[in-house]
Amino acid sequence: MVITVELENYAVKKVLIDQGSSIDILYWEIYQKLQLPTTTMAPYDEPIYGFSREKVSTHGYIDLHTVFRDGAQTKTTPIRFLVVDAPTSYNVLLDRPSLNTLGAVVSIPHLAMKFPSPSGDILTIHGDQQLARECYMAGLRPQLPILQTNHIERPPGSDIALSGDDLDPRVGRDARLKLVEESIPLELPNGHTIKLGTGLQPEQCDILTPTLINNTNLFAWSAAD
Repeated sequence: MVITVELENYAVKKVLIDQGSSIDILYWEIYQKLQLPTTTMAPYDEPIYGFSREKVSTHGYIDLHTVFRDGAQTKTTPIRFLVVDAPTSYNVLLDRPSLNTLGAVVSIPHLAMKFPSPSGDILTIHGDQQLARECYMAGLRPQLPILQTNHIERPPGSDIALSGDDLDPRVGRDARLKLVEESIPLELPNGHTIKLGTGLQPEQCDILTPTLINNTNLFAWSAAD
């Protein structure tokens, strides 16, 4: 789920709601675009490790008042961000510490997050499906150059724009899959047809064809599947 929050009077898009991590992360390039002086950041140089044990460098941590907006209503929550230097499709990761402080309940099927306001009302923030797709596709294409577009801007009502470009999604050339060889159709018992490459050896086809036919029900032919 990808949302927009406000940091230091800037609306920061591409904020990932990640309920599986215990660290709220602000990426170094975004830290610079927010024009935050390095003196406001407490030093911290211990690396963190990702899902596949990759090592990620850190710069320090900083406490920022983060504004969550639902129309005209807002809720401001202090969040301690770890500043991380790493390529990413996102600008900020909001994880369990900030969600617990906010009192948020997240529904991924509804792409919505609800939390109480200071006045006792229930505020709702909806995820941005288009930005979520962009971030997802950028993550699938790490070899592509970064698209230079702004995803940090002043909130509505402000006429001050942030100079500089944001860091994703990564596009710049046609990355669609292309056939590398000719193919022949293989009709399955349920009426669907798939394609087999003509580069397969006969013995490979002899193994693959009955396997596909016998396991037709394992394919996801529609979103319902």
